[in-house]
Amino acid sequence: MTLNPSADVVTCELRGKVLLVTLDHPPVNALCADVRRGLLAAIEAAQADPDVHAVLIVGAGRNFIAGADIREFGKPPVSPLLPDVCNRIEGCTKPVVAAIHGAALGGGLEVALAAHYRLAVDGAKLGLPEVQLGLLPGAGGTQRTPRLIGAQAALDLILSGRHASAKEALALGLVDRLGSSDDILAEGLAYVHELLANHAPVRRTRDAAALADRAANLAAVAAARAETAKKSRGLFSPLKIVDAVEAAIEQPFDEGLRLERKLFLECLDSPQRAGLIHAFFAEREVLKAPETREAKPRALNSIGVIGGGTMGAGIALAVLDAGLPVTMIERDDDSLARGRAHIDKVYDGLIAKGRMSAEKKADIMTRWSGSTSYDALADADLVIEAVFEDIAVKQAVFAELDRVCKAGAVLATNTSYLDIDAIASSISRPADVIGLHFFSPANIMKLLEVVVPKQVSADVVATAFDLARKLRKTPVRAGVCDGFIGNRILAVYRAAADAMMEDGASPYQIDAAVRAFGFPMGPFQVVDLAGGDIGWAARKRRAPTRNAAARYVQIADRLCERGWFGQKTGRGFYLYAQGSRSGAPDPEVDSIIDAERERAGIAPRTFTDEEIMRRYMAAMINEGANVVHERIALRPLDVDVTFLYGYGFPRYRGGPMKYADTVGLPVILADIREFAKQDPLFWQASPLLIELVERGADFASLNQSA
Repeated sequence: MTLNPSADVVTCELRGKVLLVTLDHPPVNALCADVRRGLLAAIEAAQADPDVHAVLIVGAGRNFIAGADIREFGKPPVSPLLPDVCNRIEGCTKPVVAAIHGAALGGGLEVALAAHYRLAVDGAKLGLPEVQLGLLPGAGGTQRTPRLIGAQAALDLILSGRHASAKEALALGLVDRLGSSDDILAEGLAYVHELLANHAPVRRTRDAAALADRAANLAAVAAARAETAKKSRGLFSPLKIVDAVEAAIEQPFDEGLRLERKLFLECLDSPQRAGLIHAFFAEREVLKAPETREAKPRALNSIGVIGGGTMGAGIALAVLDAGLPVTMIERDDDSLARGRAHIDKVYDGLIAKGRMSAEKKADIMTRWSGSTSYDALADADLVIEAVFEDIAVKQAVFAELDRVCKAGAVLATNTSYLDIDAIASSISRPADVIGLHFFSPANIMKLLEVVVPKQVSADVVATAFDLARKLRKTPVRAGVCDGFIGNRILAVYRAAADAMMEDGASPYQIDAAVRAFGFPMGPFQVVDLAGGDIGWAARKRRAPTRNAAARYVQIADRLCERGWFGQKTGRGFYLYAQGSRSGAPDPEVDSIIDAERERAGIAPRTFTDEEIMRRYMAAMINEGANVVHERIALRPLDVDVTFLYGYGFPRYRGGPMKYADTVGLPVILADIREFAKQDPLFWQASPLLIELVERGADFASLNQSA
């Protein structure tokens, strides 16, 4: 007998006394409306058929169920809702078994938790990652999980959004059995037959007893609430999750479900949910650069890195962590030793923290080699230069690479600002040259700007994206200009912050306002972290071409002239106690600012935090629009991902361009025109922003046009 309650995505087949329910909704078996309908119909069919003694739910393809169909979020709900499906599964009077392979995430795990027994095979990953989308589990996950494994373990799983392996899931009590093979159907059927042979009863998760020790579970909730309030500042859903898990302890199951649903809908209506889901889709969309669709990447078996300083060593670490061999080039043996020492320091720190064994480090370092001769790069597939930010120095390096590297080797520069077209055109193979702008520390920061010069071959761009994948980086395609996407926009909103500082806001108030908005650091803290000398060098480089009529705030130059470069010198905009990375306000900086205001003839005025953020964000958004208008960024979402991964933009706001859509582009344009009354040269509205406002469109409308 074959039943087809939703023939396209859910099939039912009677295997003896077992109704086999197979979900087949590529690519990941997401719980769309058709899957929900099919599941519900399957359980109803099993309940009504006397020949069915048990139900086995499996997923076709590579996953059990990878979660809800998040494309449905924000749209009118379609019946049946997932909570109703899960409740019907749990209410079935015949044993229901979930056999899990691949992903059982979000709603997928909630379906499994509603089943009466759960089996997982090696390679399965189980989790409730809704918090990463600004949500909470809304189909019983906050009620069934703590009843099954206790409040502390449930809160750890739900608040982190992490994935548990099959082995950990068994240890926690999320599953009842580990399969011994990867044949999920055979494992599942064997388990169901064993349960039937043993007359195993229906066992509902709502009746599980892990919350029996009320005092211990409430203590876990109180601890999680305090930790969450501290760690999740500004986020909406995490504390709602704590409230829902507390309800699992304090209230009957059905009342807890009602509260969970109420809190879920509150999260669904939150702007944070929209921002986080935008970020989720945007970080996947940036991988689809035009060149990756038209060309295949070149082979990547060995990597060269020129330079063993902080950046070069960080890049080498990222390559080593990806399992690739790396050859480091330095100008002399002492510099090479220092480069090796940078790498040793990171791995030795992991060993000291118990996160790496000495044997593992030794194994990794067999893939590192160093040389003072460029000839050691003769067989490298890709070479990344990370030397001093000076175009003459970089061109000299590329001349050597042109001489020694094999035909077809990709030659990459890690420049932050310089003209990559000028670097590429200085050698005989410009089609092999690309920009790979890593962010420091390169072994940790996820963003990688892939900067595409005019003459580069499409397969070189595809290779850069392939390298990003191997290094577990998030690549964003950028065009060539001073600063590319991120640093170009940074220079503009930093100039807006400088102007506010000179006009009367203290750097400490500006930093505090930016942190309150959701950034981890304010702009002047970032200057101190990166090193004030870096920006100073860029300003001096641009001085000959700077518009003489443009406002130029000299406060940062006065600090640099004193050798106050930030954390590395113990003094910048902030004062740093010996060895401290946390700075204190410096009265001498206030005095320098006062003197500069007097020199510039500026009478200081007060700013509210709201005024600071209106100007700060308007400058960022306006230059972001210019970057898209000039095709330096392909789409607004490329700007968003750049700032989410490289500049600490609060993820729950989606990125600067998504934030602009949330506020409303007419509001942003009106602010710019108001600010232009004081400084019309700086506050020139982007042609793209004007165009979008005139036709009633937003940045989101451009995200599919690349």
